[in-house]
Amino acid sequence: MLVVPSDPASIPAVQVTGLVKRFGDVTAVDGLDLELARGEILALLGPNGAGKTTSVEICEGFAAPDAGEVRVLGLDPIADNDALRARIGVMLQGGGAYPGAKAAEMLSLCAAYSADPLDPEWLLTTLGLADCARTPYRRLSGGQQQRLALACALVGRPELVFLDEPTAGLDAHARILVWELVSRLRDDGVAVLLTTHLLDEAEELADRIVIIDRGRVVAAGTPADLTGAHAQDRLRLVTAVPVAPADLEAALGADYRCGAAPGATANAVTVTGPVTPDLVARVAAWCAEHDILATELTAATDSLEEVFLSLTGREVRA
Repeated sequence: MLVVPSDPASIPAVQVTGLVKRFGDVTAVDGLDLELARGEILALLGPNGAGKTTSVEICEGFAAPDAGEVRVLGLDPIADNDALRARIGVMLQGGGAYPGAKAAEMLSLCAAYSADPLDPEWLLTTLGLADCARTPYRRLSGGQQQRLALACALVGRPELVFLDEPTAGLDAHARILVWELVSRLRDDGVAVLLTTHLLDEAEELADRIVIIDRGRVVAAGTPADLTGAHAQDRLRLVTAVPVAPADLEAALGADYRCGAAPGATANAVTVTGPVTPDLVARVAAWCAEHDILATELTAATDSLEEVFLSLTGREVRA
């Protein structure tokens, strides 16, 4: 049972307990717990089919849970949808706009639903949309449609914003602009629930990250917490000719595991285990013994992407 504090300011922006959602025989969300504080950016990560979109849609009031409890700004997103709608902003990935409406018209329409909206013209200029203000939505580029969707989510001065892949399809400049705007939302006390397939985006923006897989939380914490708790030391070996990882692993012993390194480099092997000067010397000696030229030998700790792969066993985008 959710406990609602007496002080409204202390009520979490989003509080989810034991959330379950089924579609026929498929359990999309399986006992999910989630909490987002006021003025916090939370990134929800997971491979395709992990239950991210379903969970967020339930929080937005677009779908009802089969079990569990959900409170958004202290309200039930289904029963209290009318009261909640004026206090949240929702950015959907793709769609959500009238195809024939001009960009400025669409944003002004969204602003009209708010008692104290931001200036639509200012928001269009801030997001680099002033030059296409009179362009119909269907004729905007994919990146322009994304930025307009973000503008529509923000124009009503929401207390909480749901952002579904806010920088998908944007160029580097537009991406940085959106990052800056999202960071400013946090500075203004706005809570942000962000879903993204870009792990560098999650690391850059999020105060906390929740990784879900098969409808359950598999890890949660700050980006530093996740890499600190789950990352492993690795040695990356790149050679002039192919190397069988099993042969190198046999030579190093039970403390190490060797496998093909991720990425495009053909002759790359990753050695997982304690990275020490002795290991570097042993790998170099093994290469020399087998007349193999090592063109690269570097030590590193798992990135967030590698942690994600180790926790879910799947790419962030399937």
